Amino acid sequence: MKYFVAFAVFALAFAAEEQKEDERPKTFRRLIPADVLRDFPGMCFASTRCATVEPGNTWDLAPFCGRSTCVVSEDTPPRLLELVEDCGPLPLANPKCKLDTDKTNKTAPFPGCCPIFTCEDGVTLEYPELPTPAPEAEAEKKEEEKKA
Repeated sequence: MKYFVAFAVFALAFAAEEQKEDERPKTFRRLIPADVLRDFPGMCFASTRCATVEPGNTWDLAPFCGRSTCVVSEDTPPRLLELVEDCGPLPLANPKCKLDTDKTNKTAPFPGCCPIFTCEDGVTLEYPELPTPAPEAEAEKKEEEKKA
């Protein structure tokens, strides 16, 4: 019986640990045109490191919470893009939710540096809607880029 109680306590502690992982906000990913220096045309420029980065490599965005990866587009001709991953927008203000400064580690590597919020029971954080470009606008933009 003692082993069963010990196992049950362990299982509850493990479940609580899993729930803590769920408190961390979602991370956001987006592709943007990479900064490229004229003297290093086949490499991305990582402004937070003041360094060039080869396609396929990742760099930290410190002092910001995030990371980027240099990628080559599948377009013809191929372009260099930066895959940015970060914590995304902050949640909408809610007096029943507070930034948990004890659990948030701003100096941890991404995604551990993302802010963690604690809310009263039954309260869920709400995040702002992020605008997404309409497919037509994206297609028009690509056509304009091809002409340029």
